[in-house]
Amino acid sequence: MPSFRPQPGNPYPLGSTYDGRGVNFALFSAHAEKVELCLFDESGSQEIERFEILENDHNIWHLYLPGARPGLVYGYRVYGPYKPQEGKRFNPHKLLIDPYGRQLVGKLIWHEAIFGYEWNSPDKDLSFNTLDSAPYVPKSVVVGDTYDWEGDKPLEHKFEETIIYETHVKGFSNLHPKVPDHERGTFGGMKSKSIVSYLKWLGITAVELLPIHAFFGNRHKKGYIVDNYWGYESFTFFAPEQSYLSRDSINEFKDMVKTMHANNIEVLLDVVYNHTGEGNQMGPTLCYRGIDNESYYMLNPENKRYYFDTTGCGASFNVYNPYVLRLVMDSLRYWAEEMHVDGFRFDLATTVARYNTDFSQYSGFLYATIQDPAMRRSKLIAEPWDVGFGGYQVGAFPPGWAEWNDKYRDVVRRFWKGDQAQTPELASRIAGSSDIFNHDNRNIWSSINFVTAHDGFTLRDLVSYNAKHNCANGENNCDGSNSNWSWNSGAEGETDNRVIENNRYARSRAMLATLLLSFGTPMLLAGDEFAHTQFGNNNPYCQDNVLTWIAWEAISQDNRTCARFVKKLIQLRKKLKIFDRGQFFSGKPVNKNGVKDITWYTEKGTEFTQDDWHDTSRKALSYSVFTGSRYVLCIFNSNYNELSWKLPDIDPEMSWRLLLDSSLKFNDGRLESNRTIKVPGWSVLCFEIKK
Repeated sequence: MPSFRPQPGNPYPLGSTYDGRGVNFALFSAHAEKVELCLFDESGSQEIERFEILENDHNIWHLYLPGARPGLVYGYRVYGPYKPQEGKRFNPHKLLIDPYGRQLVGKLIWHEAIFGYEWNSPDKDLSFNTLDSAPYVPKSVVVGDTYDWEGDKPLEHKFEETIIYETHVKGFSNLHPKVPDHERGTFGGMKSKSIVSYLKWLGITAVELLPIHAFFGNRHKKGYIVDNYWGYESFTFFAPEQSYLSRDSINEFKDMVKTMHANNIEVLLDVVYNHTGEGNQMGPTLCYRGIDNESYYMLNPENKRYYFDTTGCGASFNVYNPYVLRLVMDSLRYWAEEMHVDGFRFDLATTVARYNTDFSQYSGFLYATIQDPAMRRSKLIAEPWDVGFGGYQVGAFPPGWAEWNDKYRDVVRRFWKGDQAQTPELASRIAGSSDIFNHDNRNIWSSINFVTAHDGFTLRDLVSYNAKHNCANGENNCDGSNSNWSWNSGAEGETDNRVIENNRYARSRAMLATLLLSFGTPMLLAGDEFAHTQFGNNNPYCQDNVLTWIAWEAISQDNRTCARFVKKLIQLRKKLKIFDRGQFFSGKPVNKNGVKDITWYTEKGTEFTQDDWHDTSRKALSYSVFTGSRYVLCIFNSNYNELSWKLPDIDPEMSWRLLLDSSLKFNDGRLESNRTIKVPGWSVLCFEIKK
């Protein structure tokens, strides 16, 4: 490798940028006293040259290397005070990743050298570790941009038309028999013909990928060595997870996006800007902590040795700092504009939307996303809670944002579990949760409706287990939620009892039908459509194995039937067109005949009265929606037994045509108004009213 003659370079753009003649390096640190750029061989195993960066403009350290090219491997050493009590944790013995680095080489090796303090010191994190971490940490790689997108661009599907499918890059393709071995568990596997064809066949419009920012695999937690499978411990917000690259090129991610777009499927990313994998004061020094700890993290104002944390993961990322906020926004723009991603789901979004320590619609982060042109074209989805004071903020995000609606999840589970007093709230959730989201001109799609997600039981386990079974996680079954609102149908876990199995499938289909026939934006968990089980584990964050991987070859005939049922549900949702609306229902007449935009009917064929809504024993309801040319009636019956149901007399000249029966027992085709039918137990029926 030739010896470079460094030049001052420019403070922007941040990161490493190839301009065709050389590479500019720019790094933010407000409190550093000295910064060195370290170059390595292409494997990252041997340091070959080091340069002191002498230029510092407005806290941006920068240097230019003429003749440097893409593929150059590098890292930083940052000098400054090591005074943890003052929030300063500089340690030049730790090689640091570029926060803006777009690709990494090498793996993290869990070794004492990656920590800023000495493991065995009685002073713990107040001690100073002089071991060199370079042999044990990944390095950043200079990336060029020569990719041919062939005209591809983000799809910008309307939220009203969106059906989200949450999945995991590795878990979804790792056991698929038609994915080439070398591509299983990678972006290449996700773009394989068999995977994409299945997603297209199913009818979903967007895949939401669990975190794909580099997270480096194994972690130590409470004395147990476990795998970080989900990926909610990002170390960089630009470089993708290395294990998801089958050919060691970020173009593989671009190929996946381009293939999804060619099949009319959007790509959404689950992003974790609320904390990093460096954790609290006892965590490693790999990037932000060593570059400028007191800028990148929120510190405890009473003792800066410790961190302010609303995430439960060690330290809240300090987006209140303008340079850190810029990092987050630059990352989002990078994935939206250069990687063509269609939207983002923000993990623990309340944390990044805090002003000082309190959630606020006037936070810098929310202001920045609202005004940013790239974000206005992207789907923005909040997980609207964290573990800090005032952290539960469902419904509090501004217009333009959608939010995970856990109130929807819980009431649907309880209704189909057979609990009493659920009907009034279920009606509100089915109709879009206007009590939560109908303010500030927000739209009905603001509610992300879901019954299951990566965090919690799968749908199969929801109907198969009364309690969590997390012993495999090594935490004595103490982790994971105890509030699952599940019912095992009569036996805990797997069983050969056909009566119990039939009940499980019936309630699973009913919950899937409820999800797809509710107003708002539906989200499916991958595998629920064919009864994927995690054997009762409701917190498999560390289970990088067959417990979480989709077992494609083990899908039974019953489960294939269930998948075809979900495909039919999605087709029906798209065909009906009643869900293609932005505004909430008013319950008021919308034509001269006095027909309301939505009407709730009892089994007597009459509209709900106040007494009906307050009947805590009621376990059934129906809605009728009028769209101007079409009536649709949906009936939801969570009683164990069938229920006599009088069809409402909407128009005597019209007949009712059955579109869906989740029980697979109802055989009547066209029916007259006022006719009384038998609605099977644990079922959802959907009718269209036509002349």
